Amino acid sequence: MPLRNLTTLFLAIVISLTCYSRADRNRYGARLAKAMNLVTATYLEEVGYRQLYEDAMRGMAEGLDPYSGYISPTEFGYFQESLDQEFGGVGILVEIDPDTKRLMVMSPLLDTPAYRKGLSAGDLILAIDGRDTQGISLTEAVRLMRGRPGLPVELRLQKAGQDEPVDVTITRAIIPVESVLGDHRREDGSWGFNLNEDPRITYIRLINFGERTVDELKTTLQQEPVEALLLDLRDNAGGLLTAAVDTCDLFLDGGAIVSTRGRGGVTLETYSATSSKLVDSDVPIVVLINGFSASASEIVAACLQDHGRARVVGSRTWGKGTVQNVVTLEGGQAGMKLTTASYWRPSGNNIHRASEAGEEEDWGVRPDPGLEVSLTEEQADRVRRQRRERDGLRRPSPPESDNGDDMQLEDPQLERAIEALQQQLNHAPAPATNG
Repeated sequence: MPLRNLTTLFLAIVISLTCYSRADRNRYGARLAKAMNLVTATYLEEVGYRQLYEDAMRGMAEGLDPYSGYISPTEFGYFQESLDQEFGGVGILVEIDPDTKRLMVMSPLLDTPAYRKGLSAGDLILAIDGRDTQGISLTEAVRLMRGRPGLPVELRLQKAGQDEPVDVTITRAIIPVESVLGDHRREDGSWGFNLNEDPRITYIRLINFGERTVDELKTTLQQEPVEALLLDLRDNAGGLLTAAVDTCDLFLDGGAIVSTRGRGGVTLETYSATSSKLVDSDVPIVVLINGFSASASEIVAACLQDHGRARVVGSRTWGKGTVQNVVTLEGGQAGMKLTTASYWRPSGNNIHRASEAGEEEDWGVRPDPGLEVSLTEEQADRVRRQRRERDGLRRPSPPESDNGDDMQLEDPQLERAIEALQQQLNHAPAPATNG
């Protein structure tokens, strides 16, 4: 027999054996299909194969760990929007008003269709395309207002000081989502990044780590010289690993940022700082964290702490030190988040909190000694509420009126962070002068 034929035969045997082996291991697929047929045929209520499939996928993924999961076609678009930092909509932040239980505008986003149509903080949204919002959930309200750019949506509004509701038709557009926020709004609606309490301190809040976070951060840091920096990562649940790495790179001369390890503890990759530093090494930095700072936030806090580049203030972080890759399914219309690696600090310590780990064990990021400030749930909720009110975009007002920028925050963690930075600023050597 010719050598070519022998080679072809050998390859065919290998492939056949591989397929047979995988088919044997996947015999559970046939059992699952049988169970689905049984449910659709005999369950009390009618249920479709699609629902059973999605429930099975969700149960399989969520059974692995708390951070793996199935993303259905309905959810996949919203998931992608959170990373891309843009969506089709009208451009407002909303919440349920605690008094009226109605949907209320927290703030229109600057230079969006809603802002140009005159929507203001405090407006009640009574209906969306004719659907009454009484009792509506935030998720459903957002779904109704979002949509393809160029398509209109009609909102019925109850504006403050007006007796009769008004109907406003707004054409949806691409709405960019900010991930870098400041301390207060200026009169023109832009962010003020210098603290009113001490203008020497630049205050930056990162609410997530998305595709444009690093570019936004660079723009902010380049606006004017930074004398001291307060980086607020509280309630930041994370985002893209690359965004966290590039954020650290803005503050470091060199060294490891984070490493990832896979199955069996094998190091997969080590990310190190490059020559992209944007903030001088003599600029003091404080990072604010709390129990809801997770994942990418913990990478940044841990890295800057391990390198001695920043002091860390607040309360211990969440302890999510695992990497989730998103595998697309159904032609890119659905997906699965699958845990594939773990994060490790430059010090070599693991960020992740195992399910059985106690408070005394080493996980997450702890504040520096003497800089731990814990808040009760009531205090934390009050800080968030005050911050939302302070963040609201207000229309330009007469000079004699109160535009809200001076609204004081009762925030013990922020106060301690400011004190830590002021201590460093006040003990810094005086700049050299010509004489």
